[in-house]
Amino acid sequence: MLTTISSVDECSRQGADNTAYIDDEPTRPDPIETPTVFCASSADLVRRNTAECVGPLKRSWDRTKVIVTLSILGTEMCERLAFYSVSANMVLFGTSTLGLDTVDATSISLAFSALANLFPVAGGYISDSWLGRFRTILFSGILNVVAMLLIQCAAIDFHDWFEKDLTQVGKRVVYLVGLFLLTVGTGGIKANISPFGAEQLDSLGKEAVQSFFNWFYWVINIGALVAYAGVAYLQQNVSFTWGLFLPLVVTLLQIILFVLPRNMYTRTRPAGSVLVVALRILRQGCCHRPPHPDPKLPEGSERKLFARAKTSFGGSFNDVTVEGLADVISVLPFCLLVIMYYAIYSQTTSSFFVQSERLDVRLGSINVPAAMLNTIGNISIIILIPVIDRLFYPCMKKIGLPLTYLKRIGAGMVLSVVAVVVAGVVEIYRKDVMNQPGGSHVQVLANENFTASSMSVFVQVPQFAIVGASEIFTSVTCLEFAYTQAPASLQGLLTGLFLAAWGIGNLVSMAILLVVKRATILDPWYGDEINHVKMENLMFLLGGLMAANFVIFCGVALRFKYKETAPNLNSTKNKDKIEHQTEGTIHKPLEL
Repeated sequence: MLTTISSVDECSRQGADNTAYIDDEPTRPDPIETPTVFCASSADLVRRNTAECVGPLKRSWDRTKVIVTLSILGTEMCERLAFYSVSANMVLFGTSTLGLDTVDATSISLAFSALANLFPVAGGYISDSWLGRFRTILFSGILNVVAMLLIQCAAIDFHDWFEKDLTQVGKRVVYLVGLFLLTVGTGGIKANISPFGAEQLDSLGKEAVQSFFNWFYWVINIGALVAYAGVAYLQQNVSFTWGLFLPLVVTLLQIILFVLPRNMYTRTRPAGSVLVVALRILRQGCCHRPPHPDPKLPEGSERKLFARAKTSFGGSFNDVTVEGLADVISVLPFCLLVIMYYAIYSQTTSSFFVQSERLDVRLGSINVPAAMLNTIGNISIIILIPVIDRLFYPCMKKIGLPLTYLKRIGAGMVLSVVAVVVAGVVEIYRKDVMNQPGGSHVQVLANENFTASSMSVFVQVPQFAIVGASEIFTSVTCLEFAYTQAPASLQGLLTGLFLAAWGIGNLVSMAILLVVKRATILDPWYGDEINHVKMENLMFLLGGLMAANFVIFCGVALRFKYKETAPNLNSTKNKDKIEHQTEGTIHKPLEL
């Protein structure tokens, strides 16, 4: 699977067939049999931001690239539309249809989001090791159809057709099983759809890949906007039966869009059990003591540890295999450090939503769905992504101040602090208005009564918009960061780990809510009825935790070393250098 690039012609031959497996290459003769699942193949060296090969690897958009890119973007938009249609009013569905209290319904919502972002780890591993990205995405889509059918059954009143209906307990069971299957299917798609799409455009260079991730997130928010603005309104003002039928139809459309150009996709062959090789490298790095070790050890503590497993230092593993694992290990701290960011983000579907229910949702004679406030964040993303992608990032690069991956992620963290502080201030004023004469009223949402402030729900626009802006810098960049810092055989797994951080963030948020509820029982900060608690203190607590997390993030980022991409292959000097050097990556200190 691994070979150095000996000529541009060899590079061209790797892309001769658009449907070929790009890693299906002759193995380099090597007297030492070593696993190479983490190695960058010649295709990897080409794909990583150089894209200078002639022939089939073209630098221009041809018909095939346009079709497969639009297909993948359309697939993701449909998948997200269906997913957010289920999650948008999940708390309301739980309290109004399933008879759950607010805390239990909120906990289910957070657990659902958490699992949907934890399963991508398994989805990425299965894809990288056995099924490949195409089949993993396809099978996961089919599983989502089954899940949507079960969720639909929980919403249907079968008395309209039959004498008997499901009991409330039966509906809860069917609904929870459907949610679980949906999280599994979502995990398989989320871990693989973005690297699969970027893989189609690798030959166009770094800017094309970066632009793809921006537009990938753009279509995610188009789907979310339709779900929150259209489907959520249908669920709240017509019925959940019809409001959950639409995502079922969209999920079927998602599979059709993905399968249609199946013969045009570029695919990477799965590399086998990468975790087994990783464990063997770690064991040898920790325990192996070569009889004649090379005194020159690489910089960085983790690279000194892994160096003992390299053939060049007396170990038995290909140098690039070891470096590939080291690259992934060096990124793992950032998977942990974005967890707190996603704990803040999860508030948009939990605490922010509960706050929305107790604000005035009237707009003239229309009741605005509380879940529709999430569209403010989506709209801000839809507006800002083209501006940032086409103007802001190029301008920063032109003036010599390009924003590195970690600078962007850090900027999103700062914005998340601002968002929860704003939410806390809104909560203070919301209750102040309620204490004034005529400052409150009872409003009905999905047949449930809420005592709400006369303050308009649109006062939440700033906090949702700021969260949306933070997503562009943090969430989009995390996907790109995972793709560019991992070897091809681990891209799905590392993407899954970043998405798992999102899921763990939901669990952390849920844990914080439970701890705060118990710790403040005498002077509550959170509860079933937020009109009687000090939820603003919870918001300020989250802001303080995020600020502390950001300080730690900066310290780790300053010590991080980027994985740099291959040099320009059209340069004779660089071609000679690549032929004679050990395959691998170049590292330089990160400029935070």
